[in-house]
Order: sequence, then C-alpha cells, then structure tokens
Amino acid sequence: MISLHAFLRQVLPIGIAMAMTIGSLSAHEVQGPSPSAGLGALVFPTSANSHEAQAQFERAALLLHLFEYEDAAAAFIKAQSLEPDFVMAVWGEAMTHNHPLWNQLDEEAGRKALRKLGEAPAERAKKAKTAREKDYLSAVEILYSGSGNKVERDARYDKAMQAMATKYPDDDQAQLFHALALEGRSEGVRNVPDYLQAAAIAERMFRRNPQNPGAAHYWIHGMDDPEHAAGAIEAARALSKIAPDAGHAQHMTSHIFIALGLWDDLIQANEEAVRVVYAHARERGKPEVHCFHYNEWLLYGYFQQGRRREANALLLSCKRTGDAGLKATGGKEAATLADRFHDSLPTMRATTVIESGDWNGAAVQLAADHHDGDYSNAVAVFASGYAAAQRDDFAQATESLQALSRIVDATSPDGEAMQLLDYLTILRDDLDGAIAFRRGDVDAAIQRVGRAATRMDMLAFDFGPPVTIKPPRELLGEILLASGKPDDAAEEFRKSLKAAPNRALSLLGLARAEDALKDHAAAASTYAKLLKIWHRADNDLPAMQEARQYMAR
Repeated sequence: MISLHAFLRQVLPIGIAMAMTIGSLSAHEVQGPSPSAGLGALVFPTSANSHEAQAQFERAALLLHLFEYEDAAAAFIKAQSLEPDFVMAVWGEAMTHNHPLWNQLDEEAGRKALRKLGEAPAERAKKAKTAREKDYLSAVEILYSGSGNKVERDARYDKAMQAMATKYPDDDQAQLFHALALEGRSEGVRNVPDYLQAAAIAERMFRRNPQNPGAAHYWIHGMDDPEHAAGAIEAARALSKIAPDAGHAQHMTSHIFIALGLWDDLIQANEEAVRVVYAHARERGKPEVHCFHYNEWLLYGYFQQGRRREANALLLSCKRTGDAGLKATGGKEAATLADRFHDSLPTMRATTVIESGDWNGAAVQLAADHHDGDYSNAVAVFASGYAAAQRDDFAQATESLQALSRIVDATSPDGEAMQLLDYLTILRDDLDGAIAFRRGDVDAAIQRVGRAATRMDMLAFDFGPPVTIKPPRELLGEILLASGKPDDAAEEFRKSLKAAPNRALSLLGLARAEDALKDHAAAASTYAKLLKIWHRADNDLPAMQEARQYMAR
C-alpha cells in the first residue's frame, strides 16, 4: 500500500494564505472564498471587469468541479454574455467538454467553444489579459488544438497543469485541476500512485478551503478503492454538505461508502442524489426517469441490505419512467435519453437477476432493449443465460453463451474503454463455468471461473458495484462449496470480500463455508455481521431466516 503521507511530503508547500491576491493578476481583490448557494465556495480571480460576470464565472467553476458539466457550460456561457471576450469564461466552457475520469473528450465541442476567441491558438492567446490567464488558456488548448492522440494530449495537459501549479502555488484551482489531470491521464483506469498523489494535493486544498467542492471531490476520487478508502472518509462526510444542490456531490460520497461496505450511508447518499436530480428535472420541465448511474448504485445498495421489494420496485420504475420519458421527448434530447436508458436498464436488470437469485422472476422476464455489441447488451445476455443455467434450461443458457462469445469475438481493444474486452471475457467465462457446473462438470467449471477470477485480479480496480455483475471469486467460492471443498471456498469468499467489503452474497457464502468447516464461532460472527447489515431487510428474506436460526442454535 502506498502511503498518502508519502505523497504529502512530495507535494508543493502551502505558500501564502489564500486570502492574499494571487500575484497582481486580477481585477478583483481576493478577500476570501466566494460562495454560491448550494454549491460551495472558492477563490478564482480573473481579469473580468463585471462583478456579475465574475460571480457567474465562479458559480460555473464550482459546477465544473462538481462534474455538473451541462449546468457549468450554461453558466460559463452566461458569464460570456455579461462580459464580451471573457477569456476565462471561454476557457471554462471548453473545460466542460473534457470529462477526464470518464475518459470522455468532445473535441469538436471544445474547439467550437475556443473559436469564440479566434480561429487560431495564437489569435486566442492575444485576448488573455494576464500571464496567468494565458497559461490557463494555453493548457486547455493542448486538449483541443494539440497534435497526437488523446493519451498523448492528456499527458501533455497534465505537465502543463503541473507547471501551472508550480508557477502559481497560491492558486487553489490550478492545484486542483492538476490533481484532476493526474487522475485523468490514465484514461479512466486507476493508476494508484497518480491517484494517491492527486488525493494528497486535493486534501491539502481542502485544508486551505474546506468549502471548495473540488478539493473533497478529487480527494474522494483519488482513494475510492477498498485499500485506501478509509483515508478519504472525511471528504465523503463533507462533500454532500458542501454542495447540497448538486446531485453528483450527493452521489460522490458513496464512492467511499461502497468501498468500505457502508450500506446505510450509500443508500442515503444516492437517495439524496436522485432527489436532487428529480427536482432539477421538474424545474426544467424534463421527464423524471428512475434509471441511470445514481439509481444503479441505489438498487445495488438495496439488495445488499436485503430490501428486495424496494429494489424490484425501482427496476420496474426505471422501465416505466424510461418508456414514458422517451414518449414525452423528441429530437436530439430523445436520442440522448434513449442511449442512456438502453444502457442503464440492462445493467439494473442484470443486477436484480443476480442479487435476487430469482431465476424466473420479473427481472428475468423484463424486456430490455439494448444495442448490439456493447456492454449493456453483454450484461443483458449474461443475466438471461445465468438465470437459465440456474433453472437447468441448458438450451437457452447455451444460446446466451454463444451470443456472449460472439460479442467477445467482435470486440477489439479500445483506447476509450481500456478494460472493456477483459470485462466481456470475464462475463463469458463466468457464464461458461456456471453452465458447466449445472451440467455436473465440476472440473471444467472450476477451471473456467478460476480463469475469469485470475483475469479480474489483474485488472485495475474499478469503483462501484461489480462491473462484471457476478464477481468471479464469489462464483468460484459457491462452486467449490457446493462441490464439498469448504476450505477452498472460504478462501475465495475472503478474496471476494477484499475487493467488495460487506458484499452480502460473499458474506453469506463465507458463513456457510465456515459452518461446513465446523468453525461455528467464525460462522456465527459472519452471520451476525449479515444480520446487522440486514436491519431493514424484507421479513421473508430466506437468508435472513437462515442467519437467525443459526444464531439461535
């Protein structure tokens, strides 16, 4: 484990207090963090002459730090309307089209924004009124006007932001955008040293201004894996309070909660996130759709707590409101909604199938439109095939396996989704092993699922619910336990829990393996942990009755 304190010793000294003017480069004297209702507060001086434009710019910058990109772009554009040739507002608009932690870059939209200042970088640079603003503009030009592919440009952009952070040690935003560039230069795949260095920078900025949402946000992102998450629990507890009006701020806290298996906190965070999102949708006259990222996490959290009825209701609500939303919208908005809906619904359906263990239930029967060849199609096929295997419908299970194999064969390594092919291969091997086991070929099942588990272990950790829907270590543990090998099974469940702490199905498997090993004290402890997690579970949850009966004995 790489210590956060080791990186703290490497980062730049704090320098002078943020209440002092950053150089003499701004038309606005810096008195302290400027707040924006519900979004936090920051210090981000510019050469703007209009106080109204500066206030709008600062609000936009807060939204940018919160990854509320659409709202941030609108606010930066509003700032431009209040002050013509507002270089930093154009810089900000261009920044909203770069989503580094999602490995997304809309190059055409970014170039279009920058062209507001002129056709060529040199022409645009002349509009900058200070050396600092010219440096900000020069850095973002790398993303949209530079040579080389995205990976090369991201690396150069990170170097540019590192240089800015060094040149302007009292500019908190330069430090934070350097932290974000560090996290983004690995193209959405966790690079632990870079992430920890970014977390150290963000924590330092948090100490200087605990109301800056970017500080808490990037600190969380830098440590949202099980090995390091405890080091960012302070940021997780703070972010939702810093920016109560930002849905992403409410959700983002759950990156730490899921890495630590804190299901009460995860559910509360995502229930609050969707509340904010729904309220904003209503304000804008847009459809309220109960799908997408925050609801995917909420659904998973409900299942961990044994709240199957609420989880199933959320899935069906996703389907109902998604269909209604598509009917109520048109044009480009409808196309965007359709893409998001057809990605989210299959994921929520697959999660429901695996977590509920209901192999003939409503989720299995649910029609989920999907796109040929992409991940959402793969998880839909996997869920159908896995359920079919569990009910010994080998014809459908084999058909699903063949379809999944075709998806794998048609997928090439992708620089924009660097681990996608690995995830698809793990899905295929998991399903292949599950079918083999149900057919009675235990050796083949162990070999195929073991291969999936080894592949998964080699990948960079991906935050959130299991990307492959059914963790291969957990599936391997279940196969070994059912095959009379409880010692090996217990080891697999422990490995699964290391990657996904307090995951209910892995805890349940571990308790059963410990009981089979006659380690009744350990089994009782694990069942007790499950009962604590299930304090709001459905009363008829079979596994909860099993745990209660064991504890009674």
